[in-house]
Amino acid sequence: MAIRLLEGGVDALLDYLSAHVLSCLVPAFFVAGAIGVFVSQGAVLKYFGAQAKKWVSYSIASVSGTILAVCSCTVLPLFGGIYKRGAGIGPAVAFLYSGPAINILAIVYSARLLGYDLGIARVIGAVFFSIVIGLIMATIYRREEKVKIREQLAQPEMADSKSGWKLIIYFVLLVGILIFGASKQWIITGIFIGILIFILRLWFVKEEILEWLGATWRFTKQIFPLLLIGVFIAGILKVVIPESVVSNWVGGNSIRSNFIASIFGALMYFATLTEVPIIKAFMELGMGKGPALALLLAGPALSLPNMLVIRSIMGNQKTLIYILLVVIMATFTGLVFGTIVS
Repeated sequence: MAIRLLEGGVDALLDYLSAHVLSCLVPAFFVAGAIGVFVSQGAVLKYFGAQAKKWVSYSIASVSGTILAVCSCTVLPLFGGIYKRGAGIGPAVAFLYSGPAINILAIVYSARLLGYDLGIARVIGAVFFSIVIGLIMATIYRREEKVKIREQLAQPEMADSKSGWKLIIYFVLLVGILIFGASKQWIITGIFIGILIFILRLWFVKEEILEWLGATWRFTKQIFPLLLIGVFIAGILKVVIPESVVSNWVGGNSIRSNFIASIFGALMYFATLTEVPIIKAFMELGMGKGPALALLLAGPALSLPNMLVIRSIMGNQKTLIYILLVVIMATFTGLVFGTIVS
């Protein structure tokens, strides 16, 4: 049995390394490193406060995960920082939820490994979820928010480390390499890489390039080993878990299967992106697409460790309401998605 488990984990690793790393994750790590160096977090976070219009703050909060490239661990201190400094509970919670679900790695990896329908549904669901949950939280605590707005301190201004059309072209090239590399259009990818090398030599100084590479490497060290562990565990799960168990509990598209998937996602801890290969393993064992989406929507935003941290920031009542909203909405969204694609 031990040999079968080892073979399952190794086979999953080999499949993952050969099919997804070079064309998908490596470019995404470089994009994430560039975001960390050249895009100021303060330039985004300042719009979460009371000065901004509601549609502006919620729009930015719901998509800022793609800009900030936060993962499930780094989103917590960011959330705590903006919340304690006076950001409204609505935009802060919208950021807390959407950040880990729609960072650049999660978007590409989910679509690549689970299919574009689930990848797109994850992005749309995460953005929609974050706005609705944030608005509900702000409505419940509207009196408290009015007091907080009056006492809110002005957010400090922070400028981007590099700006202008050169930076825009730089990011367009990086994203182009990511997109065309993932779709295995090697000629176009090669052209983009050539242009990128040219503008790096022309527009960027050595220190900026080294800082970018350093940030990329730190991001890779933080995520990639955990990701490999998750892939290995996913391979073992395919051997250990009988297909009948998966199909009975989270197969099909019933309310029960979506609810169980949501609860499982809310309680389990998934390091960044590790939920994707695990869900793929469950789907190969009979998990329905609806429950898979429910797990994708509940998993990155919640876990037992995350709940403890969120509780220390928001308190028991707000944390409980947030957890219930995530589980209920993940269940409902999975049910709707499963009905559409079935």
